Amino acid sequence: MTTRLADHTTLRVGGPAKDFLVADTEQQVVEVLARLDADGAPVLLLGGGSNLVCSDEGFDGTVVALRIRGLAIADHPDHVVMTAACGEPWSEVVSLAVSNGWAGIEAMAGIPGLVGATPVQNVGAYGQDVSQTIAGVRAYDRLDGLVRDLTPERCGFTYRGSAFKTEPDRWAVLAVSYRLAKTPSSAVRYAQLADELGVGHGEASSVSAIRDAVLRLRRGKGMVLDDADPDSRSAGSFFTNPIVSMALSSALPTDCPRYPSSDGVKLSAAWLIEQAGIPRGWQVRTESRARVSTKHTLALTTRDGAAAADVLELARHIRGRVRAAFGVELQPEPQLVGCVL
Repeated sequence: MTTRLADHTTLRVGGPAKDFLVADTEQQVVEVLARLDADGAPVLLLGGGSNLVCSDEGFDGTVVALRIRGLAIADHPDHVVMTAACGEPWSEVVSLAVSNGWAGIEAMAGIPGLVGATPVQNVGAYGQDVSQTIAGVRAYDRLDGLVRDLTPERCGFTYRGSAFKTEPDRWAVLAVSYRLAKTPSSAVRYAQLADELGVGHGEASSVSAIRDAVLRLRRGKGMVLDDADPDSRSAGSFFTNPIVSMALSSALPTDCPRYPSSDGVKLSAAWLIEQAGIPRGWQVRTESRARVSTKHTLALTTRDGAAAADVLELARHIRGRVRAAFGVELQPEPQLVGCVL
């Protein structure tokens, strides 16, 4: 039976996979990838499918769905190290940490997908990202056929990036270890979240209150998967917040939100999109089956029958408008498979 990638992605677009395999043990992942790599066969590693835009032509190779499950907790006086297999649902890992009063990942509640994707994208939200807590990553190195335990430094974390992302054909993440503080509260370092909680920026709040507030904010933006909410049929934020030079930042309107970054100045992609004339719910054509979310301009959503071409057309128009208005080139956050902007 032909497997459609549309059935395995949250955007629900993508053509057929030539072959589709499920690997639910570390040994299976190693054996399958070693065999496919020896044959020179194209491989697509699939997690939860929440960060993929797959072409309508599909994938002319083997899709390997990583479904390893398992959790282990190492207890220490002031912290725990929680090691989760790549196939564990991220939302469940966050819930487990919060229920035990462990701090460090509570502001990333509601992010769809599996654990294995978190170090690849250096997943983050509301003032936290996983590189702040990752103690190590276990990964299969396809270059030499060895399983390696990588330190955080070896992971090469950047804003929404990592060594796993820059070398996508080399690494298969097998498990991730998170160092979490044994404290039921943490500092709130994101203004919108602080407002939702009614605390000052940098003040502490309980991890459960932070998790619940984040889920409210994400639902309000259609960023929590919900079959009853068509705005959640997306790949999350489609564009990353651009990091630009100080000179370019200085040339932008004074009301453009700016944030400090080690590589320059980080801008708000949502603000740029809206100020370029793209409102919520916008479509390139009335008959298109892709549109900007009615709740958040960073999310691109689809309707039944949508094609990847609809999503890409929308993304190109948005990026072109921002470029024309501000000279800023937006970069896509999802992985593009068999297609380009």
